Amino acid sequence: MKISILLPYKENYSPSYAGAVSLFVNESTTISKYKKNIKVYGNTIYKKKFNNYCNLKISNKKFVSKNYSYVKNFTKINEVKNSDIIEIHNRPIYLKYIISENINTNFVVYFHNDPLNIKGSETIKERLYILEKSTHVIFISNWLKKQFFKGIDLNKYNHKILIISHSAKKNKINFSNKKNFIMFVGKLNSSKGYDIFGKALLKILDKYQDWSAIVIGDEPREKIIFKHKRFFLKGFKSHDEVINFYKISKIAVTCSRWEEPLGRGGIEASANGCAPIVSNRGGLSETVTDGIIMKTLTVNGLYQIIERLIKDKRKLKEIQKKSYENFYLSHEFINAKIDKYRKNLDLKLNYNNFSINKLKILHITNFNQRHFGRLHYNTGKRINNGFTRLGHNVLSISDRDITFFTKSFTDPSGSKSLQKYIINNFNSFMPDIVVLGHADRVAYETLFNLKKINKDLKIIQWFLDPVSKKGPDYRKNKDRILNNIDIIDSTFLTTSPDCLEFKIKNSFFIPNPCDPSFEVLKNYENDCYYDIFFAMSHGVHRGVLKQGKFDEREIFIKRILNKTPNLKYDLYGLDNHQPVWGNDFLKAISNSKMGINLSRGKPVKYYSSDRIVQLVGNGLLTFIHRDSQYQDFFSDDEMIFYSSDSDLVEKLYKYKSDYKLRTQIAKNGRNKYHKYFNSTIVSKFMINKIYNRKDNQKFLWEI
Repeated sequence: MKISILLPYKENYSPSYAGAVSLFVNESTTISKYKKNIKVYGNTIYKKKFNNYCNLKISNKKFVSKNYSYVKNFTKINEVKNSDIIEIHNRPIYLKYIISENINTNFVVYFHNDPLNIKGSETIKERLYILEKSTHVIFISNWLKKQFFKGIDLNKYNHKILIISHSAKKNKINFSNKKNFIMFVGKLNSSKGYDIFGKALLKILDKYQDWSAIVIGDEPREKIIFKHKRFFLKGFKSHDEVINFYKISKIAVTCSRWEEPLGRGGIEASANGCAPIVSNRGGLSETVTDGIIMKTLTVNGLYQIIERLIKDKRKLKEIQKKSYENFYLSHEFINAKIDKYRKNLDLKLNYNNFSINKLKILHITNFNQRHFGRLHYNTGKRINNGFTRLGHNVLSISDRDITFFTKSFTDPSGSKSLQKYIINNFNSFMPDIVVLGHADRVAYETLFNLKKINKDLKIIQWFLDPVSKKGPDYRKNKDRILNNIDIIDSTFLTTSPDCLEFKIKNSFFIPNPCDPSFEVLKNYENDCYYDIFFAMSHGVHRGVLKQGKFDEREIFIKRILNKTPNLKYDLYGLDNHQPVWGNDFLKAISNSKMGINLSRGKPVKYYSSDRIVQLVGNGLLTFIHRDSQYQDFFSDDEMIFYSSDSDLVEKLYKYKSDYKLRTQIAKNGRNKYHKYFNSTIVSKFMINKIYNRKDNQKFLWEI
């Protein structure tokens, strides 16, 4: 995947005089897992430049737009023409110029300043153009996002929008080495509030002889001068030098008058153990977690805040330490968000770019024919559908149905008939792969004989039940999955293998697959009567509740019921309310807005029953425990994660009352699940692993 990043043409991509955008791009690119695929383009006058950079020429001809000339030269480069993603920073007009050069790719537009004051995004028409043509539009603060969407319906485009802040390195700090320094970093002008800072600090320095001011920055256009023997004006300094001053200072002030889009001051102060003081302008308040936000921006107001901190040493140190300890806007955190959308685009680029020889597959699992369609919607059929859509030839054998229907006096369990049936079908079909799904009744000797018939045969198994000690039936399920392991080539689990207490050779995680022919509902489009759907059973094959049997999930659900008396629930499988199946299940689930995905046992990495497919896949807003770690695959805009009873209760009420947000998240979740966790992709992953095939196909759960 090739990624081209285009900077504003006046942005110096150089450590000698780097602006905020250059620092952001360089810091995120340096640690990106895609860094070898990234090239940054700009126009820098300094000799020393950051890595992965290409300098563009600009025409000096009269009546030729420098911006257009800059972009024209950018689009002539072959690497740019073949880019899979072009990321445009802070110059939305460049998007139109690039598209006019017939370049068609994934465009990501970043806003570091107020969109309403940038050429190319000032009008609603221009902003709608950006939304239609871009894969993502990214803002460094929520304040910028609000500005952009003035006059535009956010819900229609919410799936394209991301907030990705600037970041800073969290350095190791020795608080005992901190000096009585109060810092100001930025342009030395009135917009940045430098005059307010200077006047306030002169009063502080006159009164408190052991404190000093450190000012870093310049301003050739506006001369604001303050003189004091402890008012140290350092001029412009490299970013590393600025950070070194933060490390030894106790207080940092960012007191802008103008609506600052975000501001690095509060971020870098917190990351280096300074007590940040920021004005309540634009996105500045988003940069601090435990700092001080000035409600009124005056010289006297700033003076009083600083004086209180100087007098109350304990409070000052508390703010310093809390700001540092609770700092989270690290390079790693922010870059993970950037790489996440790149990863999703990479998946999109490689979707369907997969070719494979046509295989013959013998799939042995329980297809539930003896239940007369009650259990038609099962994972075995979903996987079958996936194999078939890939173009493979699939022969299905329902092991439990055969043993059920062939029991006799001479074969009381039906096992002999099953082994004979498998071998006869195998000889006639001569498959390349035998797929076992919970096929406990297939004998080891039978599988051994199949391998003797076809030395190139691959035998794999998939397993849906929990296999962690935190789940039910641990020993039983462990024995089942290891029963024929010596002859199994690959094992596929709906639990992450790396969290198991025992090792399974060649084991891989697969999500419960959805299927476009099974999960056909879009509940977010409907005005559903019930708020919450929850269903469980005492075993799918039993079909009805067993008298005297208890499921620990009842305790949890009843606790939530007691705490949410104003919500309407549609419950099955508890309090003698019998489970529903087949078409009755579809009818039932179609009446609910939201669903709780609750599997038996304690949450464990990636495990879920196939209920998650029925909920997310049918467009219900789905709630799942955070310990399942499904946030590795889905964002808060696609699925709701809770960590406790109170957290779940709060979120149930929140999304019940917020129709637009609820329906958008449910839609996003369904779309993503159907796109990346569908039966075709899951089946394709299994084939890849069986033959150790390496191609361009990427899978969301493997990256």
